[in-house]
Amino acid sequence: MVDTDSHGDEDGPVSRRRFMAATGTGAAMGIAGCTGGDDEDENVLVLSGDSDLSEIEDELEAALHDAGWSEEYELEVRAGDFETDSRRDDYQAGLDSNRGTPDLFMMDSGWTIPFIMREQLLNVEEELPDDIVDLVRDEYLDSAVDTVSHPETGDLYGIPFFPDYPVMVYRKDLVEEAGYDPEGDDWATDPMSWQEFSETVADVWDHHGGEDEYTYGFITQADSYEGLACCTFNETITSFGGAYFGGRDNLFGPIGDRPITVEEEPVLETIRMMRAFMYGDEDEEAHPDYPQITNDDITVYNEEDSVEALTADNAIFQRNWPYSIVEAHDNFDDDQIGVMPLPYGVEEGETEYEGTGGTQAALGGWHLTVNPYSDKNDMAIEALEAFTEPNVMLTVFELNGNLPPRPSVIEDADADEVGPVGNYLDTLSIAGENTIARPVTEIWPQQASLIYQEVNDAYRQEKTPAEAMETLAEQLEDSEQA
Repeated sequence: MVDTDSHGDEDGPVSRRRFMAATGTGAAMGIAGCTGGDDEDENVLVLSGDSDLSEIEDELEAALHDAGWSEEYELEVRAGDFETDSRRDDYQAGLDSNRGTPDLFMMDSGWTIPFIMREQLLNVEEELPDDIVDLVRDEYLDSAVDTVSHPETGDLYGIPFFPDYPVMVYRKDLVEEAGYDPEGDDWATDPMSWQEFSETVADVWDHHGGEDEYTYGFITQADSYEGLACCTFNETITSFGGAYFGGRDNLFGPIGDRPITVEEEPVLETIRMMRAFMYGDEDEEAHPDYPQITNDDITVYNEEDSVEALTADNAIFQRNWPYSIVEAHDNFDDDQIGVMPLPYGVEEGETEYEGTGGTQAALGGWHLTVNPYSDKNDMAIEALEAFTEPNVMLTVFELNGNLPPRPSVIEDADADEVGPVGNYLDTLSIAGENTIARPVTEIWPQQASLIYQEVNDAYRQEKTPAEAMETLAEQLEDSEQA
C-alpha cells in the first residue's frame, strides 16, 4: 500500500476497492485513455475513475442529467491501475504526451497540486460560472478545496469529488461491560483528550483481561509508509498544536521560505505519548503521564492490519477510515460497535499555530480535474457543474459509499440507504469539519519518505524523539533548499 486511506468489504455497501480509491491507499483509476487513442465518440465524456464507480456508471450518468448535464451526452467511466502511485505516473505520462483522453481525471488530493504547478490541468476557475466557483469556495470542505487550488494564485483547477477522514471505531459492548456509557456521555460527538482516551482504553483493556485476552487495547497505523507521514502522525501532532512547517499557512509552500518546526515540543510530545502507548514505563523516553494501551506491532501495521485485528476480536479501539465501520458491522452485531471522533492533545485555541489543537482528522480523498488536451472541455465543465448538485453527491454516497465534499449534504443523506456508515453521520460531520491536509508541494513525496522513516525509527526506539526530529529537521531543510 502506498498512500493513506481506506478500503471496505466486497459484500457490503462500501467495498474494499471503493474505499481504497476514496483515500489513496490504492485505487483502480481509468488510465486507459492516457495510453490509448483520442478518437473517442464526440458525445461521450470519458472519466478516469475507479472500478466501483464504473459499476454505477448508468446511475451516475442519470443523476448528472437530472442535475442539468445535457441529455445528448454520455458518461464512460474507465478503470485502470489499482495503485495510486502507478496511476499518478500513468497520468503524468499521458499528459506529458499531450493525450486528449480521458477528459476528466479523478486525482488523489495528495498529489493534485504538483500537476497544477506543472500547468498540466485546466484552470476551471476561468471556465466555471462565478456562482459555481463561489459555491465550491463557500460550501465545500475547506481543506479539500485547498488541495485542488493553485498555491500561489488560489485559482481552482478542479472540484473536490469526495473526501475521506478517519474516526475511532470501537467495541461498544466491551466498553459498556467495563462500566462506561458512550451514549450517555456523548462519545459520538464530544471528542476526548488523548489523556482521557488512553486512561479509558487502559481501564477497559484491563477489565477484559488485558493482553492475555485482547492483544491491543488500541491500534493504529505506524508502519514506515506514506500513511504515517500524511495521516496518523500528521493529525496527532496537529492535535497537540504541532506542525511540520509552522502551521496551516505553510502547508502548500512556499518551498524554501517556511520554517521547519518538527523539533518543537508538540511534535516531541506526540512521539513520547506513542512510545508510552507501546512500551509503558519500561521506556525512559516514554511520556510518564500516559498508560500503555498497545504494543510495538503497530510499527509495522497499515490500515488492513489494523482492521483485521479489530474484526478478529483482538482489539478494542481502532483508528481507521470509514470503511472499517463496514468491516466491523460485517463481523459483529450492530449494538457491539461504536464510533467516535479522534482524540485531541490540547484544546483548540491553546496553541501557537492557528487551526491546530482539538480533534484533527487527516484529509484523504479525490478531486475531479479536466484534461487541458481534451477537445471536450465544454462538456467536461458542464459535467463539473452538475457534480456540484447535492443529488449527484447523494447518489455517489448512497451507491458507492463516498462522502460528499459539502458537509451540509451529509446531513441530508438517508441513513437507511447508505448502510452502517449512515449510523454515524454526526461523528463523520465532526471529523470532516476538523481535517488537516498533508503539506502537498512538488517535493512532498520526497519529504514524506523522510518523515515516516524518522518517525518510525523513533517509534521503534532506534532513536530518541529528539534525535529523530533533529535528523528530520536537517533533512527537510536540505530538501527545501535543493
